[in-house]
Amino acid sequence: MTTPTQIPFVDFLELGDEPHLLAEECTECAARYFGRRNACASCGARDFHRVPVATTGEVRAFTIVTFAAPGVPVPFVAAVVDCDGTSVRTNLVDVEPDADHVRLGMKVALTTYATGTDEAGVEAVNYAFRPVEG
Repeated sequence: MTTPTQIPFVDFLELGDEPHLLAEECTECAARYFGRRNACASCGARDFHRVPVATTGEVRAFTIVTFAAPGVPVPFVAAVVDCDGTSVRTNLVDVEPDADHVRLGMKVALTTYATGTDEAGVEAVNYAFRPVEG
């Protein structure tokens, strides 16, 4: 077995040529969640299947974080992005973390970045969203 050179930071991030997020979608009501669920919070059903989430979206809510745990660089932008009806909690990158540069309705796209590398050279990769023009 070959050791991977990259691993996703979260289990719902699919790496490769076109990185994307995968949501657990309820087979009864189509509610979407990230991470494993025992039952749907919307309808109570217990069956789910994985579906890809759009890689572009719009900022629906954000805050500028100025105080965080030790070792976490601040300020940064925490946001909720609407990706074609799926709400994604994320950080925004490649944008100045202030209200002059971030706005509601701003168009953003999924991006990935390395969060660290272990002693074997395996890179942990996380996701965020970055502004796009237009």
